[in-house]
Amino acid sequence: MTRPASWTNPLRDPADYRLPRIAGPSVLVIFGVTGDLSRKKLMPAVYDLANRGLLPPGFGLVGFARREWADQDFAQQVHDSVKQHARTEFREEVWQQLLEGIRFVPGQFDDDEAFLRLKETLRELDETQGTGGNHAFYLSIPPSSFDAVVTQLKRHGMTENRNGQWNRVVIEKPFGHDLASAQQLDAVVSSVFPPESVFRIDHYLGKETVQNVLAFRFANQMFEPIWNNNYVSHVQITMAESIGIGGRAGYYDGIGAARDVIQNHLLQLLALTAMEEPNSFDAAQLRVEKQKVLAATRPPADLDAASARGQYLAGWQGGQQVKGYLDEDGIPADSTTETYAAIRVDVDNRRWAGVPFYLRAAKRMPRRVTEVALGFKSAPHLPFNASDTTALGTNALVLRIQPDEGITMRFGAKVPSTQMEIREVSMDFDYGGSFTESSPEAYERLILDVLLGDPPLFPQREEVELSWQILDPFLDRWAEHGRPEGYAPGTWGPQSAVDMLARDGHTWRRP
Repeated sequence: MTRPASWTNPLRDPADYRLPRIAGPSVLVIFGVTGDLSRKKLMPAVYDLANRGLLPPGFGLVGFARREWADQDFAQQVHDSVKQHARTEFREEVWQQLLEGIRFVPGQFDDDEAFLRLKETLRELDETQGTGGNHAFYLSIPPSSFDAVVTQLKRHGMTENRNGQWNRVVIEKPFGHDLASAQQLDAVVSSVFPPESVFRIDHYLGKETVQNVLAFRFANQMFEPIWNNNYVSHVQITMAESIGIGGRAGYYDGIGAARDVIQNHLLQLLALTAMEEPNSFDAAQLRVEKQKVLAATRPPADLDAASARGQYLAGWQGGQQVKGYLDEDGIPADSTTETYAAIRVDVDNRRWAGVPFYLRAAKRMPRRVTEVALGFKSAPHLPFNASDTTALGTNALVLRIQPDEGITMRFGAKVPSTQMEIREVSMDFDYGGSFTESSPEAYERLILDVLLGDPPLFPQREEVELSWQILDPFLDRWAEHGRPEGYAPGTWGPQSAVDMLARDGHTWRRP
């Protein structure tokens, strides 16, 4: 059974973006398929895509891991993950169709026999499922194993694109731990796969609200005239989590909040917030504008005054007693890994000169929230009595990424039944109340884009390296400082973070 390499819906009008794009015949191979990411995100996302009719009949899912499983054992693992974590309802007919293409290959990364079995499995799926010789290799594994896997794929002839068929590699963050390691990692991958076949996953870029930053900015004329240093006083980009590290000690310690979140998620949000309007949303045009912003972004000279780092202590949060970071299982007693990181950077171009951008990422915060907040300058003249505006705060425009996706505007309004009293109020837009469609999970969008070969939401090598160039000076300075400052769980971080903004005449938002 064969199908053309490019599968299209014959009923779809290419100009009608209300109709979804359907992936062509293909196989998704997941290395590290027994890990939490695969179990909680990747396999449920594959099912949700199938349930939404976005995967073709000619689709295969192959797991590669050290477990001695047969195909049916892996299929049961996928089934259990889907039942527990899928976003859409479970339908037996969808599962049965997906089940036909599920395979498992046991083996280790240095096992030539295992990769020969993988090659044979792909050939069998191409013939029986009609997957067309199109293969995406998802490396849900530590970066230290990338070299071994891509070398094996190349050695056994699974990386070359022939006769319109494609082979792609998907890489999960972190993309290195500094600029030098990121460049080394890219050299390994690019020695096997051409740039257009490398997809670096930043799952935040798959979130609907992140994409709505572009729609909000460039589809609405009313905001563009004030989206600059004439009106914006500062920008705050926050990713706060209310939880600790949980069982991620092996991953988190030695990486910390800055490498885990700021280098990728938050600097990508900065680029989307500060970039100029692209000529189109073509991947190449988006990259050009994001790279321009990141190339113009740099830390101030005084790194100590422009940064703060902390480590959560033991205490009470949400009515429960929680461990401090150093008390977490698997964390060394002398660890200097930060669980709170905040930095100030400046974008040295005409639009943003003089506007500080503050980025913070933290665990054990009062609540879970990710947002981009533009704070506006005060009106140059207020024709009110001083007592009339005591409750007037700073005008702000807040793009909420999670968990309550939407947009908030904060501005001053007159209080009813008073002579003239101005008070700060909010105007809210939320997706759930305005659209009947539910937002797909980020990995659904990103996996589908990989299978379609659609790259706009994937950061390229240049963006990754520019991000490390911005963050590395902070990391080097922090390495000289020793232990981060402690902060109580359920608070908004250490005092040094408060002082950091106070020096510039600003305060952190408390979402």
